Amino acid sequence: MKKYGLVWQIFTGMIVGIALGLLHKELSLALKPIGDIFINMIKMVIIPLVASALITSLSGIGNLKTVGKLGVKTLLYFWVVTSIAIIAGVMTIVWTHPGVGVTMEGFQSSAIESYVQTAKTVKPIDLITGIFPSNVIASAAEGKLLPVVFFSIMFGVALAGVGEKGKVVVNFFQGVFDTMLRMIKIVMGFAPFGVAAILASAVARFGFRTLVPLVKFLLIYYVTIAIFVVIVFGIIARLCGINIFILLRNIKEELLIGFSTTSSEAVMPQIIEKMIRFGSDRSTVSFVIPLGYSFNLDGAAFYQGMVIPFLAQMYGIPLSINQIIMIVLVLMVTSKGMAGVTGAGYVVLAATLSAVGLPLEGLALIIALDRPMDMARTLVNIVGYCLATIFISRWEGKFDMSKAILFSKMGDIAEAAVSN
Repeated sequence: MKKYGLVWQIFTGMIVGIALGLLHKELSLALKPIGDIFINMIKMVIIPLVASALITSLSGIGNLKTVGKLGVKTLLYFWVVTSIAIIAGVMTIVWTHPGVGVTMEGFQSSAIESYVQTAKTVKPIDLITGIFPSNVIASAAEGKLLPVVFFSIMFGVALAGVGEKGKVVVNFFQGVFDTMLRMIKIVMGFAPFGVAAILASAVARFGFRTLVPLVKFLLIYYVTIAIFVVIVFGIIARLCGINIFILLRNIKEELLIGFSTTSSEAVMPQIIEKMIRFGSDRSTVSFVIPLGYSFNLDGAAFYQGMVIPFLAQMYGIPLSINQIIMIVLVLMVTSKGMAGVTGAGYVVLAATLSAVGLPLEGLALIIALDRPMDMARTLVNIVGYCLATIFISRWEGKFDMSKAILFSKMGDIAEAAVSN
């Protein structure tokens, strides 16, 4: 296997997984634990990696004012880009009418009850207070990223104020960061098998028959997502002085893993390392990417923007201009900071449907579509995280274009050298 690049190994795993899921359902379902093990091995690295990266990077800043300015710029960028994604999603469905003629026949609505209940009980103030942990160890154990990010920022800034006495602590966390990167390289050797197991069990469980009445919607969804990446992300990349296709080429392994596992968390450690190598400032990468996992879900925003008007069309409910504006405004609020909530995407959709007076039963159909739609929106989320680090680094005047040019020219040679 070593003579083939990681991209080809993962791609082969995807093909094997799909074929196995179609040909042998029982065996494919039995392979699910292998996929779970792969995802768990990735997730176990995320908290120590993010914490050590933030602490070592921000200990060199030592100024809450500087960190605050970086935070304001980052959140402003997140808000603008996710809002564009929501508007693009809504307008695509309004213009193409894929929901006309689709019915709920054959879809069970019982699966939506828990998400509807969560949408009623989760309040925006709870999401805000949840950022400030009473016990950071408990937050880390539960996999809650935002509280860990907040604690790490405060710890890194405070550590800088200690001065010379704090250097031993900085060196310790630097060692943790380097070790986590090494662990990721080890885990990635298991990626082709994990990807194959995940896809095999997913295809065996869901199949393709439930998607037949929704082919038009899925085609529009995939085509417009591709257009969004090329045009919107392409413009942002051009503003940064890079080509979007060069960026995509350099994160192709992460895109394949994200697409097949539908988990952007599975590639967080890798994209942190790659964006630093690509020329983004380390402190910016360590700050922007973890924050982006809660506030910069471009793919999820685009998906949510498409689903709401699609369900309205399916129920034969015409949307006025005021209702369309209301959908956009509500999604701009409800879609932020929900990443830590179980079934976050459905919770956002349930809350938005309730706010604009649309039937909640349509969520059952969206749940049936989840797998193929989640694969695409995960890709957009990953590209969005990477592009955000480049844009904010350029805004801060800390982007090393020479590294980006060198990394782009070396391509697969650089990647092979790093993997070895």
